[in-house]
Amino acid sequence: MPDATTAEKTTPYWWDAAPVRPIPPRPLPQAVDVAIVGAGFAGLSAGLVLAREGRSVAAFDAANPGEGASTRNGGITSGNIRPDFATMVRRFGEARAIAIEAEGHAARKFLYRFIAEEGLDCDFQPTGAFKGAIGYRQYDAMARSAEALRGKVGIETYAVPFAEQRNYVGSDFYRGGAVRMDIGGLHPGKFHAEILRIAQGAGVAVHSGTPVTGIARDGDGFRVATASGTVRAGRVLVCTNGYTDRAAPFLQRRLVPVRSRIIVTEALAPETMARLMPRRMMLGEGRQLGHYYRPTPDGRRILLGGRESGNKGDPVGPSLLMRAGLAQIFPELADVRLSHSWFGNVAMNRDMLPRIFEADGIVYASGFCGSGTVWAPWIGMRAAYKLLGQEARASSAFDFRPPASVPLYRGDPWFMPTIIQGYRLQDRIAMLRARR
Repeated sequence: MPDATTAEKTTPYWWDAAPVRPIPPRPLPQAVDVAIVGAGFAGLSAGLVLAREGRSVAAFDAANPGEGASTRNGGITSGNIRPDFATMVRRFGEARAIAIEAEGHAARKFLYRFIAEEGLDCDFQPTGAFKGAIGYRQYDAMARSAEALRGKVGIETYAVPFAEQRNYVGSDFYRGGAVRMDIGGLHPGKFHAEILRIAQGAGVAVHSGTPVTGIARDGDGFRVATASGTVRAGRVLVCTNGYTDRAAPFLQRRLVPVRSRIIVTEALAPETMARLMPRRMMLGEGRQLGHYYRPTPDGRRILLGGRESGNKGDPVGPSLLMRAGLAQIFPELADVRLSHSWFGNVAMNRDMLPRIFEADGIVYASGFCGSGTVWAPWIGMRAAYKLLGQEARASSAFDFRPPASVPLYRGDPWFMPTIIQGYRLQDRIAMLRARR
């Protein structure tokens, strides 16, 4: 075992039980009803709907299916919306803000029903989630938000005062927080493998190691150029999210890939896990660069993730930063060894909302902003119904104008280190104002 400053593995913890693998090569079809770019949660979920409706579908992935964010995330079924409820009311009006929050609740319920009805073996645990407040003022805002969501949307959520905090998380770092009982956790590697299984069973032709290099109009359809040849498609759905490249330039100008790093501890003593995570909940916090963390599905380790400063560089520094975050929350884990440390890209856009939209006949389902475990299957399926013309089933509060493009951006997020440092400064100021 290496020393405590490094991790034994730099691949995702989830790959130990559910390794990503290439799909055996198959000939490209000459034509399909729908070509899907990306074979992660969103692309495969869309393909499943389309194939079950009798459409011929080919899904193309530049790497192994699921090798991107789908199997690199924390497996928390949060369906978070980055802007808080009050901000969305100011930005979009109360009606859309309520519709967005209600859709998040519906998407989570759908996900849990989907797992049960399809018999997906993915270690799903409906634990609930606790979000810690940095100061008492933030706690008051969380309490008001919980009351609004409970009354307006019907979500089971409630505030937790500081005096009761250790019933939820074995730390004094926060000043109370809020619980939502409609959030749980799953094993994202197993979840993707199961969606891949049922999508292929429904007839979706999945092509791994087959990057799409261009999409062009061809009469009433499209020519989809890939590294293995060209396919004619009646419709095209792009679901590349944080791994969008020049094959989809319209989307690339609107999505910024941001690295998220995750560490996993060595196995901890049962009494330690019981003390630090007494309810085995999913956990998060109210900082701009806040951490998300949880017990692994077997309840033996702690997984913690957060944003990296840039998109390049040595992984040791970011791993040490995550370790420091873990020790800030749980001081007794300052010297704990790490078994895994890895990163993946999440996709952010300027208004920080998931989106379904159409441009020049191509439909896009993307922009999950770090919460794709819930949003990717939901948005992917809504986009599939949109392609099918089933308006009632396609209806979504996220189906509206495309996100605004990012000025001076063409795929290289050169500005992200500056933005991350700005968020760090905001967090420092918030901590000082909290008078901790």
